[in-house]
Formats: sequence, C-alpha cells, structure tokens
Amino acid sequence: MDSRSHTPVTAALRLCLHALLTGLLALVAVRAVGEAAPHAGAVVALVLVMAAVYGAGAVAGTRGGAPAHSGARTAAVQPEGGAGARARAETETETETETVRPRGRAFSPSLRPGTRAVAVWLGGLCALWIVLLVLSPDALWVAFPLYFLQLHLLPTRWGVTAVLTTAAAAIVSFVAHRQEIAPGAFIGPLLGAAVAIATVLGYDALFRESERRRELIVELVATRAELAEAERTAGTLAERERLAREIHDTLAQGLSSIQLLLRAAERTLPGDAPATAHVRAAREAAQANLAEARSFVRALTPPDLEHGSLAAALERLCARTTGPGLSVRFAVSGTPVELPTPYEVALLRTAQSALANTVRHAGAGRAEITLSFMDTSVALDVVDDGRGFDPAAVPVDERGDGGFGLPAMRSRAATLGGTLSVESAPGQGTALAVTLPVAGTVLGEERAA
Repeated sequence: MDSRSHTPVTAALRLCLHALLTGLLALVAVRAVGEAAPHAGAVVALVLVMAAVYGAGAVAGTRGGAPAHSGARTAAVQPEGGAGARARAETETETETETVRPRGRAFSPSLRPGTRAVAVWLGGLCALWIVLLVLSPDALWVAFPLYFLQLHLLPTRWGVTAVLTTAAAAIVSFVAHRQEIAPGAFIGPLLGAAVAIATVLGYDALFRESERRRELIVELVATRAELAEAERTAGTLAERERLAREIHDTLAQGLSSIQLLLRAAERTLPGDAPATAHVRAAREAAQANLAEARSFVRALTPPDLEHGSLAAALERLCARTTGPGLSVRFAVSGTPVELPTPYEVALLRTAQSALANTVRHAGAGRAEITLSFMDTSVALDVVDDGRGFDPAAVPVDERGDGGFGLPAMRSRAATLGGTLSVESAPGQGTALAVTLPVAGTVLGEERAA
C-alpha cells in the first residue's frame, strides 16, 4: 500500500472499524452465555470462527502483494517524472475509478479491494454472520460494521446492494426472534445503513478532492521546477549573448583598429628601420589577440548558431515551430553571405520572438520567414495570415507574457543601426520586417577572422 494513506486519521478509522466489529462480536458471545441462550455454545463458536476469519483476512491482506486492478490508485498517488507519466496516471485513474475506490484503502487498508479473494472472504464473513443471526438476535448489531466493509470493498453499485440486503436480513431476523412487527425493527437497520452509506460516500468525495489537490500540487511543483530551469537557461543564454556583443563591439573592434594602424605604420617605415621589428611584433600580437577575442565571441553564440549558418538555424526554427493548424515555411533571397555574430543573433532572436507571438496570439494557419541578402543590408521578414492587431495599440512593455515584444525587437535592431517595421490590421494578418545595414568592410573583416 501507499504509505501516504497511513495517516493518523485513516489509522484511527481503521482501528475503530476493527474495534467495533470485535466489540460487537464479543457482546453477542457474552449475552448468549450470560442469558443462558439455547444455542450459547454454537453462538460462541460462531463468534470465534467469525473473528478468526476477519483477523485472518486482515493479516493476509497486509502481507499480500499489490492488489489487482490497483493501477489507478498506484498511478494516482505515485507520480513518475515527465508529462507522459502524468498522462498515464490521469488515464488510469479515470478508467478505473468506479472499479477500485480509494476509500477502501483508507478505512481498511489491510484489505485489498477489487480482487476475487476479497469477494470470497467478504462472502464467507457475511455467510457466518447470517448463521449467527439465526441463532442469536444480538447478532443484528454486527450489521453496522459489515455495512462499512461492504461499501469499502465492493464497487458502489454492488456495495449499496449488499448493504440493503444486509439491512433486510437484520430486519427479518428481528421480526423472527421477537415475533412482532415494531417500527424499531425497520428504523434501526435502515437508519444504520443510511448513515454508513452517507459516511462512506462523503469520505469518498473528500478523498477524491484531496487526491485532485495533491496531484495539482505535484504538477505545480514540477511546473515550477521546469519554469525555474527555463528561466536559468534563458538567463544564461542572454548573458552569453551580452558578453559576445560586448567583446565584439569593444575588444574585438579595438584590436582590429590597432592591427590596421600598426599595419599602416609598418608600411610607412623603412625596411631597415629599428622600429620596424617592434611594430611588426606589436601587429602580430594584436592580430593574435583579435583572433582569440573572436573565438570567445563564437563560443558565446546561441546554440542554434553553433552548428550552422543563420539560414540553417532559421530553417530549423520553422521546422520545430508548431501550432493548431499552423504551417511555417522558410525562404532565402539573394546570395547568402557571412554576417557578424551580433547580426545573426539579433535576426535569430527576432524570428523566434515573432513566431512565438504568432503561435500565442495570431491564430494563423500559415506563416513564412524570408531572409533577404542585399548589397548593403540584410532583411528578415515574418508574415502570417492570423487575426492581426493594431500596432499603435500595443503597450510599451510587452515583457509580461514571458517573451520579447515589439519594443525589445525594435531596440535590438536599433542597437545595430537597423530598423523594424510592422504592418498589421485586425483581421488582415501581420507582416514584420527588420533591416540591418551591412557594410562591405564589416563583411570583409568577419571573413578575415
């Protein structure tokens, strides 16, 4: 059994059920002996046999293995890692809730509901009680704990039927022993049956609600851990991009300028000048440090750009972007050229953000990304046929939804001297275009690296 079901409350309920049945059986035996009933010996023997059967069933259930048809309970209270395990737990819980109910575990966890052995054990126990009922009218009181056992160990429909049958047997026994029909003969057993049914069904509802809450808490904890991991990853990538951009814009550019200036100085000096060797050594040191700085920049680039070009990264992005009925295509226009790392990062992040907005908000059926290489610039166009929006109504800060909004895209483009434009209207789709200027010298410098 799941150890979490052995709480102080359920343990107390289980002990109360055992004590109630044992106490009532003892009462039947004591009254039979004390009143010198005609079948006192048989009554005492039946009481001992019934107590032994009940105790043996409880002990055998405690030592037994996992119950058949208990997959719903096991899956529901012992979630495995991953979304697939949670889905299996939900499916098994829904399909087997009616067959195996968790309340049986709580009130009498030593017994295993839903097995043939339990049905045979309960049937034998009830058969012994009926024989005892024939011999002693006091056995009527044992019906009350039997109500709970039947409701715990049988499906709802069969449990209620068994309870009503037990109540009818108690009423018949009362009338047969007393040789009279009195209101108490009907009110007592029926009232006890009603209390038992209401108690068990009420506990069942509370238990299911508790299980739902516990599963939600487990899912919430798992989701929170996944969110924290995603935030850490996003923060790491953002810091890597920032460092790459800072190294490229400061150290790399400074070392490149130093190298060019030293090269020019080396050309102006006579070949036999004493300073020529020093200038050449300084230029070579600057060139080596420039190569090292650029290797740092490449190492800090986003993972999508580590194993291929920007076009390949965008094509992979389109392939893995999915949405309800959404189809994403990618196209390249012009002759692809190598771009500086900050340019590739900016264009990739803009495409990711734009597609994320398309999936979350646009409700589009088709989207297309086009990467265009021109003589002095590179452009990225993201077009969809979604519901569109009014660009003028977009709030200044869109970071609340967890992604980069239009202001962040525009700021990223402006940092590199580019522009971002958005054309959209409600019901007419959206077209986003970012254009970055690319000078020939910059491209030549990147190729030299």
